[in-house]
Formats: sequence, structure tokens, C-alpha cells
Amino acid sequence: MIDSKLLVILACPVSNGTLVEVGEELWCARSGLAFPVEDQIPVLLEERARTLSLDEVDSIKSKS
Repeated sequence: MIDSKLLVILACPVSNGTLVEVGEELWCARSGLAFPVEDQIPVLLEERARTLSLDEVDSIKSKS
């Protein structure tokens, strides 16, 4: 789990959008990318991100 204070200041490196912690990933609805978290360290590299499905993006938007 990412510290809540850190999560507030982190942003998606692609879109500068808000990141939401989901399991072992940080998801960004704006860019549609999921960034891995390894040993509690966010890996905010575009080449390490995976593309979110439309259902995953919708699930983030419905929580906002």
C-alpha cells in the first residue's frame, strides 16, 4: 500500500492525471494506463505501464 501522503502528490507521467491505487498498481483514467508498484515503490515509467481496459477506466470514473 502506498502512503496516502505520497499518493496525493504523485501524478501520471503521461497525462499529469490523478493516480488511484488498485491492488499492486496505480491507475490513471485520463491516460488509460496502469503503473506497477514493486516493493511499495511506484514505477512511473510509460514503458512499464499496461493499458487499462474500458471497464477498468469506467470503474475509476464511477468512484470519482
